[in-house]
Amino acid sequence: MAKQLAITFLPLLVLLLLLFTSTTEMVEGSKKTYGVYDNNKSVKLFVFGDSYVDTGNFLDSPSYRPPYGMTYPGKSAGRFSDGRVLSDYIASFLKIETPTPYSLKNSSNLQYGINFAHGGVGIFETLTKGPNMTVQIDSLENLIKQNVYTKQDLESSVALVAVSGNDYTAFLAKNKSIIEIKSFTETLIKQISINVQRIHNLGVNKIAIGLLEPIGCLPQITVVTFHLSCVDPLNLVAQNHNEVLLQTVKQLNQQVGKSVFVTLDLYNAFLSTIEMMQENQEDDSKLLNPLLKPCCNGEGFKNSCGVVDDNGEKRYSLCDKPEDSFFWDYVHPSQNGWNSVYQQLQSSLGQLIEKS
Repeated sequence: MAKQLAITFLPLLVLLLLLFTSTTEMVEGSKKTYGVYDNNKSVKLFVFGDSYVDTGNFLDSPSYRPPYGMTYPGKSAGRFSDGRVLSDYIASFLKIETPTPYSLKNSSNLQYGINFAHGGVGIFETLTKGPNMTVQIDSLENLIKQNVYTKQDLESSVALVAVSGNDYTAFLAKNKSIIEIKSFTETLIKQISINVQRIHNLGVNKIAIGLLEPIGCLPQITVVTFHLSCVDPLNLVAQNHNEVLLQTVKQLNQQVGKSVFVTLDLYNAFLSTIEMMQENQEDDSKLLNPLLKPCCNGEGFKNSCGVVDDNGEKRYSLCDKPEDSFFWDYVHPSQNGWNSVYQQLQSSLGQLIEKS
C-alpha cells in the first residue's frame, strides 16, 4: 500500500487509528542535568497517564518481557521502551530519582513521589483494563488521607499528566465515525481540565500537561507509507486536540491567577526530532532503515515486539542500533527518541521551577 491510498480512503484511516494503542505495544540520558532542586529531597514528582510515562505499573504486559529495557536498566522492568521514558527525564530535570511505580510502592522508597501511570489507559475507560486518570488521582488522594504525603510535600512538588491517545482508539472502537471525533475531543479536554484542577486542589502547585503527539507518524500508522512519511490526515486529530487543550490551559491559569499549568509540546517535539534525524540519516549512507520504522518489529500482522511462539522462538526482529532509532516499537519512542524529545522540551520544563 502506498501513501496515496492512506490519504484517499477514509475507512482505511479509521481502521489504522483503531490499531493505534499503546499497550501491545535513554542510550544513557544526557549527562547534563537541569533544574533548581539539586540535592533537594523535598521535591516530589507525581505522574499520571499511560505507557508514555509508565515505569512499571502494568505488570502483565510486554514491558516486563525482553527485549524491553535492554538499553536501560539492562533487563525488562516495566517501561514501554528499550530504556528510559519521558517521566524518567523529567525526574532527571528536577534532579531527583525516578518516582516509584504505584504497583511497587510497598517495596520501594516513596521520597521522590509516585508514578501512577498505567500502560493502555486514558482519561476515560479504554480497551485496556486498568486505572484511568480519575482512579489514579483517587490513589494519590488516598495516600494523602493516610498521611503518606503532607501539605508541605505537595506544595513543593510537580505533577506530570500525559496521555498518548488511547481514548481515541476506544472511541472509534465503539463504531463511532471519525467525523464525531471533534465533539469527543471537547468532552475529553473538559475531563482533563477537571482532572488537573483536582490535582491542583490537592495541593500541587506545578502541573505539566503533555500535548498529544503526531499520531499519524506512529509506526503502526505509517506502515501504509512503508514507514517513509507520516499520514497527515491523522495528525489533524492531534492538532485539534492540542488547540483545544492549549486554550483550556490558558483559561485555567487565568482563573487561578498564576502559572500553575504548563503544557509540554510533544507534538512539535516529535516532529522536530524526526525531521532532524531524517536530515542526519540522509547525510549518513550507513543508516538505511526508514526513520519511522520501529527498532523492535513484530513478524507479520499479528505479532508485536516481545512476542514468542509456543516453542519460545522470537516472533520479532531487532534493529542493530537502538541508539539510532526514534521509535522502539509500533507506538513508543526508543530511549534515544525520548531523550531527543526531552531536549526539545527544555524551555517548557523551565517553567516548572519558576515561582508562580
